[in-house]
Amino acid sequence: MNQFKISVVLLVLLISCGRFSNEEKKEEQTDRIVSAAKQYTEIMYALGVGDKLVAVDISSTYPPEVKELPTIGYHMHLSFEGIMATKPTLLLEHGGKFSIGPEALVDQLKKLQIPTKQFETKAVDIASTKQLIREMGIFFNATENVDSICKKLDNDMAIAQLERNKYSDTVKVIVIHYGQAMNIYMAVGADGTAGKMIEWAGGIIPLQKHGMERITSPEIIAKANPDVILLTDFGYDKLGSMEQILELPGIGLTNAAKNGKIYRVEEHDLIYFGPRTGENILKLQQLIHQ
Repeated sequence: MNQFKISVVLLVLLISCGRFSNEEKKEEQTDRIVSAAKQYTEIMYALGVGDKLVAVDISSTYPPEVKELPTIGYHMHLSFEGIMATKPTLLLEHGGKFSIGPEALVDQLKKLQIPTKQFETKAVDIASTKQLIREMGIFFNATENVDSICKKLDNDMAIAQLERNKYSDTVKVIVIHYGQAMNIYMAVGADGTAGKMIEWAGGIIPLQKHGMERITSPEIIAKANPDVILLTDFGYDKLGSMEQILELPGIGLTNAAKNGKIYRVEEHDLIYFGPRTGENILKLQQLIHQ
C-alpha cells in the first residue's frame, strides 16, 4: 500500500514537471516584436497587442506608453546591437527605399535570418488605412477591435468634413520637419500624407512636390510666404526658442512669422495615416484657423 502511494506521488510529480516544462517552452516562443515603423506601432496598440513589442525605433512616439520601451535607433540608422539585445522573433518595417538602414545592418539581419514583416497594404488614404488596420488585426489575431476602430475613424472624418465647411478661407501652411537621418530641416511637399491632412483641415501646402525639400536658401520659404508654419516636435524642441526658429532660412520673412503663427506639432499627428487621423485633422483645423 505504501509502495502504491509512493508511485502515485511520483506520477503526480512527473506530470507537474511536464506541465511547467511546457510553460517554459511557451515562454521561449512568446512573440518578441521590434517595430521600426511608427505607423505599425500605433496600430498595434490600438488593436490591443502593444504588449508584444519589446523595442521600437525612436520615431515611434505614440501612444505615450511606447516611450517606456527600449529604442533601437532611428529607422534609417538602426543599431544592430540594440536590435539583437532584444532577442527579436520579428522585425516590422514598412519596406521600400527609406524603410530601414543602413545597408550593412540589413545584410546582417538577412545573414542571421531575423524575420522581417512588411504589410501589403500601404495606407495612402482613409480607405487603405482601414484596410491596413484590418490586415494587421488578422495577422495579430486581434480582430475584435477592428470594426470599432474603423467606425470611429469614419465618424471623426465626417465631423472634420462638417467643420471644414464652416471655414471660407484656405490657409497657406508650410510644414517643416527635422530629418534626423541627415541632420537637416526640410519643407514637406503637398503631395503626401501631410499635404492631404492639411487640405482636409482647410489649408494648402504651397510646395507642389512629393516628399521633402531641404531648406537650403531663404527663397524656398519666403516665396511660398505661408500664413502658418508648423514645426514637427523634434525639430522645434531642438531649436529651443522662437528666436532660433526665426533664424531658419526665410522663416522671418513670412506672414506666419510676422503674425506669430508658428506652431509646434507632434510628428506622429501629421506624418502618417492611422486610427487617430480624423482626430488629428480636427486639431489641425483649430490650429491653422485660429
